[in-house]
Amino acid sequence: NFCYHCRAPGLKSLRLISCYDVSNKGFGKAIKKFPLLEELELSLSPNVFGTDVFRTVGKSCPQHKRFRLSQHGFHSFEDSHDDDEALGIATMTQLRSLQIFGNTITNEGLEAILDNCPHLESLDIRYCFNVFMDDTLRAKCARIKALRLPDDSIDDYELQVFSPVFADSGNSSDDMDDGYMVPGLHCVVFSEENECFDDDINEDELDDGARMMLNGLRALLM
Repeated sequence: NFCYHCRAPGLKSLRLISCYDVSNKGFGKAIKKFPLLEELELSLSPNVFGTDVFRTVGKSCPQHKRFRLSQHGFHSFEDSHDDDEALGIATMTQLRSLQIFGNTITNEGLEAILDNCPHLESLDIRYCFNVFMDDTLRAKCARIKALRLPDDSIDDYELQVFSPVFADSGNSSDDMDDGYMVPGLHCVVFSEENECFDDDINEDELDDGARMMLNGLRALLM
């Protein structure tokens, strides 16, 4: 159902959490409908990934200022150094705030983001253990007002994450902590009025317009 597009062109904030059924194709198609989007979160949604899909965000959402990309945790295996997503994020040139949690981004990818996002003021790269803060990166990060580094505390992080797994550690999935602290949550969407929807919502409580928007977004993202 695409009728909801006329009701959501002003969407400014979109948060997708634990949306395992959302694909690159569905997300890429949907995000083009939100040119006024300012805030985007993709947390624990592993099927939305890669350079192309994030370049689509950069191209389609020129007012995008805040981006959050969170994984379950850091998994390092051979050849797991991957800057594909970082290169896509680097096209989001109006970013003010960026959180990349548990990503395989390297120094090169982070430098690309810093070089192409001149307005960036807040940067959180906790659990991104392929980043090593050398003199070059420290110089580039000097302008960042709020900086969280890979080894910084996660005590204030609202999602419970898995223990990091390194290529030579011998850790297995059995050694990881279970789950995350949003039980039953599948999808969170904030509208331009910051009204919150999730996949467990009682649709009987919504008016016709809100129900149409929610169902349309679900259908489009699948």
